[in-house]
Amino acid sequence: MTKKIILDTDPGIDDAMAILFAEANPNIDLIALTTVYGNAEIETGTRNALYLKQRFNMTCDVAKGTSGPLQRDPVEASVAVHGQNGFGDIDIEDPSLTVDPRPAHRYMIDAVKAAPGEITLVAVGPLTNLALALQEAPEVTSMVKEVVIMGGAFGTHGHTGNVTPFAEANIHDDPHAADVVFTADWPVTVVGLDVTHEAFFSSEYLDTVRDTCGDTGQFLWDISRFYLAFYKERMGVNGCFVHDPSAIAYVIDPSLFEVRNGPIRVVCEGPAEGMTLQKYRDTKHKTDAWKDKPAQNVAISVNDNALLDLFLDSMTAYSK
Repeated sequence: MTKKIILDTDPGIDDAMAILFAEANPNIDLIALTTVYGNAEIETGTRNALYLKQRFNMTCDVAKGTSGPLQRDPVEASVAVHGQNGFGDIDIEDPSLTVDPRPAHRYMIDAVKAAPGEITLVAVGPLTNLALALQEAPEVTSMVKEVVIMGGAFGTHGHTGNVTPFAEANIHDDPHAADVVFTADWPVTVVGLDVTHEAFFSSEYLDTVRDTCGDTGQFLWDISRFYLAFYKERMGVNGCFVHDPSAIAYVIDPSLFEVRNGPIRVVCEGPAEGMTLQKYRDTKHKTDAWKDKPAQNVAISVNDNALLDLFLDSMTAYSK
């Protein structure tokens, strides 16, 4: 059954992988790309979303989102990881397309209300747009089919953070928004470092994507050069972790993942700012800031080989 999604994204390199994965797979109907700051500044990220739409003849809408977090001071764009232009500094032309006139969070509200129970929100950047939608129209929690988030780190397999010892980048960029989204009364699944660091696009794998997936594969290979150079320098590996595409894989086939259920809170200040904590045991405490919050799912394991097969099969079929 085809799943309608709005993909909230900060278009950098792994975002492009996720966007084209969603566009390619026949089980997903990509309704819109809503943009948010993060890997790139909002203007750059929105340009990148429009570029992908134009280059690959995508039919989805593009709506520009917010340029900064709810409360905390903004964190700079991830230029060291994604390059100045967000796409590994390859040459790209400015698109001639324009964005939807509504801000991203308003677009989400309108789309969900127009098709209650049908749309899954997939967020692979900071969660500010989703939090703004909740603040403006809290009733949408009963109308969204599901919320799938790439972000967070819960310590499974030793994965606790990537921008600080205990925080993942998307959550760290706006911890207040993340806490709002995780504690809202709608069904959330978090696909974080616990599983994205268990799947790996090797250099050889990306060569196969280039060789078998036509123009799309060549584009993904081109933008990944900068990304892989970062991974090589920082971690000494020949490849990259499968971050944002893992959220798309979950939407397509949740059976690839094992999930754990329980309420989630986010540390919003101090040295552990951005840390995500799930209460997954039914214990009683005198003080418990989790007990009255809705239980959400956290992915804790993944069939990584099946995920890689799903991505390559989708992109190969799309190229034909």
